Amino acid sequence: MEDNNARNNTKVLVACEYSGIVRDAFRKQGFDAISCDLRETEKNSEHHIQGDILELLEKRSHEFDLMIAHPPCTYLANSGSRWLYEKEGRWKDMIDGATFFRKLYNADIPHIAVENPVMHKYGRKIIGAGKPDQTFQPYHFGDMESKRICIWKKNLPDLKYTDNREEEAMKMDEKELQKKHWLGSGNSKERSRFFPKVAKAMAKQWGDYIT
Repeated sequence: MEDNNARNNTKVLVACEYSGIVRDAFRKQGFDAISCDLRETEKNSEHHIQGDILELLEKRSHEFDLMIAHPPCTYLANSGSRWLYEKEGRWKDMIDGATFFRKLYNADIPHIAVENPVMHKYGRKIIGAGKPDQTFQPYHFGDMESKRICIWKKNLPDLKYTDNREEEAMKMDEKELQKKHWLGSGNSKERSRFFPKVAKAMAKQWGDYIT
């Protein structure tokens, strides 16, 4: 009973999430979790705030015990670094993206995890957080996809693999395993959708840790 009370009284904020995947994973574990994004949520709107996450943090950061953040990676991902010098305005967009990431990482919340793909050195320098604290693949948790996930953490342990299917993944066709990478430009929302089994591991392991 004491554990349930602790979970019910523990507030979790999932930043930059419209799908509710991570938010609902924490709610299933008994936590008081909400999501915030400029876009409306796909489900459970009563647990979602549609608006600017930085404005929310400025007013209410003291309310939360844990924040999981998924800031946009468009201008920070190492895979797109070549465009910084070839597309007009791209460098400013990168600086804005890195500054946004840094504000989330430095939020006044006791436990923080910020997720992104592999980041180029320019973004890491602006953020000032160095290399990620942990990297892994979705298939280490049973989600049969390949997309390197990097986590920058504060006061949280590394996640332990829960259903490591790496050996099986290595036998799959690359295009099938990297299906998010092959989506067209109009499917940015789909590419940003997080992985349910990784979200479940976050909710269980980090949830247990902070309570």
